Amino acid sequence: MGNRISHSGIVESIQDGCVKVRIVQMAACAACKVASHCNAAESKVKMVDVFCCDTAKYKTGQEVVVWALKEVANKALFLGFGIPFLLLLGVLVAMLYLTDNEGLAALAALGSLVPYYFLLWFWRDNIRQQISFHIE
Repeated sequence: MGNRISHSGIVESIQDGCVKVRIVQMAACAACKVASHCNAAESKVKMVDVFCCDTAKYKTGQEVVVWALKEVANKALFLGFGIPFLLLLGVLVAMLYLTDNEGLAALAALGSLVPYYFLLWFWRDNIRQQISFHIE
């Protein structure tokens, strides 16, 4: 259980082998007793798609626990933030070295993210199989 990340949530909808679960992600201070008097308390509602074979045992409005392995979470973070950061930084440095024009380097670095995110979108089904959530 130590290598899992889990959140409790409520089933929003069930369709085509996909259970959509609404989770409320809270900052650590959101559970504090004085959080209502503090601006630091924060919570976000997120939708998680859980693809499973047996959707018959779930009902809309049912409380469930959604979990993923920490390795899966790390892979998702690397694909979503790590690689884009390295790509942005690499293109920025290379363009500064080649052109010595900061504006052009910045535009090229930002523009390099477009094909990357297009590739992520194109391979979304492949990635969905590797990065998945489960319901306890």
